[in-house]
Amino acid sequence: MRPMRRPRPGARLSVVGVMVGCLFAAMFVRLWYLQILDAPSFQAAATSNQVRPVTEPAPRGLIVDRTGRTVVDNRTVVAITLSRDAAAKHPAVIDQLATLLGMNPADIRQKLGDPRFSPYKPVPVATNVDIAKVVYVREHQDQFPGVAVAELSQRDYPDTTAAAHILGYVGDASAADLARLKGQGYQQGDLVGKAGVEKVYEQWLRGVPGVTNLEVDARGRVLGTIGQRRPVAGDDVQLTIDVGLQQTVEADLANEIGKLQHTFDPLAGIYFPAPSGAAIVMDPRDGSILAMSSYPTYDPSVWVGGISSQEYQSLSDPASHYPLINRAVEGLYTPGSTFKLVTSTAALDDGLIGPNTIIDDPGEFTIPHCTGQCSFHNAESEALGPISVVTAITASDDVFFYTLGYRFYAGRSQFGPEPIQDMAHAYGLGEPTEFPLGGAAQGRVDSPSERRFLHDHYPQAFPNYGWYAGDNVEVAFGQGATVVSPLQLADAYAAFANGGTVWQPHVAARVVDRSGKVVDVFKPKALSHVTYAPGVHDTILEGLKGVVANRRGTAYGTFLGFPDSQFPVAAKTGTATTSSAGNKEPTALFVAFAPADNPQYLVAVVIDEAGYGASGAAPVARQILEYLIQHPVGPVQSPPAPGAAQPAGSPTPSQQSTSGSTSTTTGGTTTTTSGTGGQGGTHH
Repeated sequence: MRPMRRPRPGARLSVVGVMVGCLFAAMFVRLWYLQILDAPSFQAAATSNQVRPVTEPAPRGLIVDRTGRTVVDNRTVVAITLSRDAAAKHPAVIDQLATLLGMNPADIRQKLGDPRFSPYKPVPVATNVDIAKVVYVREHQDQFPGVAVAELSQRDYPDTTAAAHILGYVGDASAADLARLKGQGYQQGDLVGKAGVEKVYEQWLRGVPGVTNLEVDARGRVLGTIGQRRPVAGDDVQLTIDVGLQQTVEADLANEIGKLQHTFDPLAGIYFPAPSGAAIVMDPRDGSILAMSSYPTYDPSVWVGGISSQEYQSLSDPASHYPLINRAVEGLYTPGSTFKLVTSTAALDDGLIGPNTIIDDPGEFTIPHCTGQCSFHNAESEALGPISVVTAITASDDVFFYTLGYRFYAGRSQFGPEPIQDMAHAYGLGEPTEFPLGGAAQGRVDSPSERRFLHDHYPQAFPNYGWYAGDNVEVAFGQGATVVSPLQLADAYAAFANGGTVWQPHVAARVVDRSGKVVDVFKPKALSHVTYAPGVHDTILEGLKGVVANRRGTAYGTFLGFPDSQFPVAAKTGTATTSSAGNKEPTALFVAFAPADNPQYLVAVVIDEAGYGASGAAPVARQILEYLIQHPVGPVQSPPAPGAAQPAGSPTPSQQSTSGSTSTTTGGTTTTTSGTGGQGGTHH
């Protein structure tokens, strides 16, 4: 055997040397990469560890009315703040401050732990502090380490409850708000619009928050300020409403409801409950809302600084009739005789009747070939005899419209299955209004197809889907399962008043920055158009004029003494109930537009459980129209320049004269349910 060779020491050293050299080479390459190529990213990371951005909210833009009058402002309030660091070093300051402010120390500790407040800024523990306590803190600063006096900006409502449901309110951004506004720079604790104009036009009102970059050490202690960007105030949103008119509408509606609640109804043996209502004033030429009131209302200032649980419960209490609901937009009501506009249009346009067609009214209509209770009666056995559609509209005659409903049913092969409903949808009833503020109820027009749809999708709630002659009779005079919102009703009559254009109702006119420059304009939007055969519009208009001007008109007594010759009014009364209402009073409705031949204003009033439309709702409309005669609404005006005096406001409701007229009515109509499935109700 050949003996084994031992490795040479030099070879082993060479291998080790190569390995060590490779390791050092790799280390030097890595150091070169970190110090040369990747140095900027590490410098940025180091800088970010030293800088803490602190945002400062921008003053929100103002909300002004069409005259430039401010309806939502900002005001500066005095706040007492406490530094978290100082509170940690001097815990006794919390009890001392609580004693001074009359607060619970636990509430102050809770605010100090609230993550909504930046850890690098003092936490506001109390706002609107009495000036004497502010002075005491400043004069005894040594007793209150870390306590300071600051000025904060809060929303202010100069006209208290005026247009509360339109304006909306702001609040701290919730998790849902942050998710909805993701990527737009919102942080926890930021104020954000929660409802109404404040929410829908948030992108203009918010402004650009300011940012202060603070230099901090490894322990988070502030060493100084690196840079600062001042906040930029939000833009102003100008509305189409007129504050003077808005205040008048709210006062007239509230006064009438209060009056009704003290009026005894001998027929029902109770006082009118009249718990709620709504009123709208619209420009029928473009759909702009000039005023919108919902009763009961609320003071939006309760949301400033955060609403208490007690205040929120009060606003949500059924006993208070839910003031947060905007009944002008969200409320749904049976239209009653105001729906006769639709039936008249359909009958004339389809050729079911002509302007001079005569139908005899003996005071009662009986469905042919019907078994059971098949008769529909006028109120108080009223019988108008042979009348045309003009008189039927003026006097709100029921037998005439019962007859139209039955004739449409009997002529389904000629006129189609739903001619009345088709015309209702053309006017926008039962259709989305596309109201920019949202929340608008779509309503429903009762029909064979609607019943079939409800049965197919909700069979347990709607087990029956048949459609009979009695159902068609009820639809013809606005009863049955048809429900509409006051906003829809106003928009439908506005469409008739302007010749057929259904406008999108809107409340915002434009956006203006603080220099007075127009940033954006919200143009009127046409949703659809109703077409009429020749003579249809003029025939119906004649009937609507007679409602207030003709002695047979249902609102003639209510408008006695009104200057109709100088300011002619076209109108329609409505009184609606259902067979399931029991002892409830009917809903009172009234719609009017003026001047009748060249409409500039459309007024719609709905009051729940208020009796006849002529006596329950029409007085409110009359007072509003009288105000408009004395205070016509002008075009949208540019807001005053910053620092300039506000435009003079219109007279307050207490300074305005009211007509004090006596309301009368020709009465309602009581119907009995048909054996074919119809339901009856009063409706004048």
